[in-house]
Amino acid sequence: MTVPPIKCQGIKTKLIDFIARNILWDGSGRWIEPFLGSGVVLFNIRPRRAIAADVNPHIIRFYKALYERELTPEIVKDFLTSEGAKLAAIGERYYYEVRDRFNEDHAPLDFLFLSRAGFNGMMRFNRSGAFNVPFCRKPERFRKSYVTRIVNQVAAVQRLMEGVDWEFRTATWQETLSLARPGDFVYLDPPYVGRSTDYYSRWSQEDSEGLARAARALPCGFALSMWKENRYRRNGHLDLWESFTVERTFSHFYHVGPTEELRNAVIEALLIKTGYEAEPGDLPTWPVQLSLSLTS
Repeated sequence: MTVPPIKCQGIKTKLIDFIARNILWDGSGRWIEPFLGSGVVLFNIRPRRAIAADVNPHIIRFYKALYERELTPEIVKDFLTSEGAKLAAIGERYYYEVRDRFNEDHAPLDFLFLSRAGFNGMMRFNRSGAFNVPFCRKPERFRKSYVTRIVNQVAAVQRLMEGVDWEFRTATWQETLSLARPGDFVYLDPPYVGRSTDYYSRWSQEDSEGLARAARALPCGFALSMWKENRYRRNGHLDLWESFTVERTFSHFYHVGPTEELRNAVIEALLIKTGYEAEPGDLPTWPVQLSLSLTS
C-alpha cells in the first residue's frame, strides 16, 4: 500500500483493495479523478495514463512538483529537518508563522509541513481560501523518525510516477468530466453533502444532484465512492444513482473530526456504472500496484 505524504479527512486508504476488486476496466484510456484529495486511490491504482484534478490548487501544486521532479525526497528531508528544528525550539508560535507564510506564498513545502503539523491531520480553508487549521500542540512533531517516514512516502509516490503519463490540473469537477472520452474510467470521490470539503470549498445538494446527472451522461465507465449509512442515518443521495449503477458495500470504522464521539462504524458504497462491475473472484485486467496483494 502506497500511503501519500499529504493528509486529509476521508482518505480512502482502507478502501483501496475494495475499490480495485470491484471495478472492471481494460486500462486502454485514462483514469480520471475530479476529486483527487490525498491521491491515495490514484497512487495505488497506478494507471498508465491519468488526469488528476482537484479544485484545491495546493494539492495539485504539490503533486505536480513531485511529478516534474521540482521536489525530491532530499529537498523534503532538508526542509522538514530544518523547519522541524525551528518548531521544536520556538514552539507553537512558529507553526503559525509558517501558516501565515503559506497563506501568503502558497509554497508546496509549507503545505506539506502544515498537513503534517496541523491538528488531527485536518485540512481546512476559510472562505477566503486561507489555511486555518490550528496547531497539533506537538512542538517536537518532526522527530527524525517522523521525517524519515514522510520522506519515504514522498519517495514512494515519486517512484510510481516514473514511466506514467499523468496530468495534474486545478479544475472544477465539471471541467474535468468534460474531458472524459470512451475508453476512460472516472473515479468520483466527492465531499459529503452540506459539509465543508476536506480540503478547500463547499459541497451542496445542488452539486450532488448535478454530479449524478453528469455521471449518467458520461461516455465511459465510472465509479462513485460515498458513505451509505451509519447507526444514525442513511445517505438519501444514493437514490439518485440507483437506476444506472451497481452497488457494492464495505463496512469499516471511520473517524472524522477531533472527538471520540465522531468515531463510528460506517458502511461505504461503491456505485459502479452498469457493465463496469467486476464479478466476485475477478482480478483487475489493468496494471495496478495492488495486483500482487489481490492474488495473495
